Amino acid sequence: MTATRVLVLNSGSSSVKYQLLDMRDSSRLANGLVERIGEQSSRLRHTPLATGGGSREWTGPIADHDAALKAVAEELAKDGLGLDSPELAAIGHRVVHGGKHFTEPTVIDEAVLAEIERLIPVAPLHNPANLTGIRTATALRPDLPQVAVFDTAFHTTMPEAAARYAIDVETADAHRVRRYGFHGTSHAYVSRATAKLLGKAPKEVNVIVLHLGNGASASAVEKGRCVDTSMGLTPLEGLVMGTRSGDTDPAVIFHLARVGEMSIDEIDTLLNKKSGLIGLCGDNDMREIRRRIDEGDERAKLAFDIYIHRLKKYIGAYYAVLGHVDAVAFTAGVGENAAPVREAAVAGLGSLGLAVDDELNTVRGDEPRLISPAGARVAVAVVPTDEELEIATQTYALVKKTN
Repeated sequence: MTATRVLVLNSGSSSVKYQLLDMRDSSRLANGLVERIGEQSSRLRHTPLATGGGSREWTGPIADHDAALKAVAEELAKDGLGLDSPELAAIGHRVVHGGKHFTEPTVIDEAVLAEIERLIPVAPLHNPANLTGIRTATALRPDLPQVAVFDTAFHTTMPEAAARYAIDVETADAHRVRRYGFHGTSHAYVSRATAKLLGKAPKEVNVIVLHLGNGASASAVEKGRCVDTSMGLTPLEGLVMGTRSGDTDPAVIFHLARVGEMSIDEIDTLLNKKSGLIGLCGDNDMREIRRRIDEGDERAKLAFDIYIHRLKKYIGAYYAVLGHVDAVAFTAGVGENAAPVREAAVAGLGSLGLAVDDELNTVRGDEPRLISPAGARVAVAVVPTDEELEIATQTYALVKKTN
């Protein structure tokens, strides 16, 4: 029997998202989410897609990621999809930060684990959880290939002019200070899916990808290769996000330390967890912000306007970087579902060939679709991302090649 299944694990700081796929046809056999890990009210929601059964939900204390992954394994086993199945070819892990070294999916060994651990200072919220997921999965199936698929890998094609910061070169090199970019699996998947939507090969199109979720990033993709992206050394740089500030004058940190007498840890918490939309208006859910705007809430309106202003700046900047743009693609939770964000982001950019059709923009759906008017010079698209499929595809291709 040829093993064709891949389990994808996305271990976040307090959650584990997972999917089991059969790579013969990329079908989903099961998926689920464990959230609020470490709390008394942890929740596991599991859906056995292969059997057509309904979702199962369990609520109770899940102490850590080790316990979470063991609970996932138990749920899969109930449907005959356990980790001991001979049909399981590999486990693919989303790893947020791979630095400059990891440019493609990689079979995990002790050296790889050590490098991921060494990168924790630049991804303190994510890499530790990613490591825990890898180690627990390895303990559960030590004989199975464990593959790391890095968020940063897609962006390693950026030219040095885009990747380097204008600081002392020796200092930057000594401490690996450069732009790495994140959400790479999403940007890779969406840029290819956008090309397919246009009926072209990825090498034939230039795409601006806008991954807008609680974390948000933009990328300029030229003929299938990333040439610039908004996140930098860490996922803090760039667009206004749910709780992250995005672009900020670096001197703000010095000012808060000297004048505000804030510690480095306090400033870190401020910029990563208490800024962005939640810092501006107290909400990081775009649906709630739009509801408040409709009720005349000026603070919510200002937060939305700042969010859009930054987004529009990046669209214009990446248009200039690419020179020619075939499409702008919106993806992730906000990008796929918030029609007012898409409308506002391209408003006034008609001279660049960008516009949305009001009726098309309000249509909801799970498939890639165009929302620009017929005959538009630049296509505007909504392309649901599928990071799990991207990770599974890369994992399976590597395992087949290795074998």
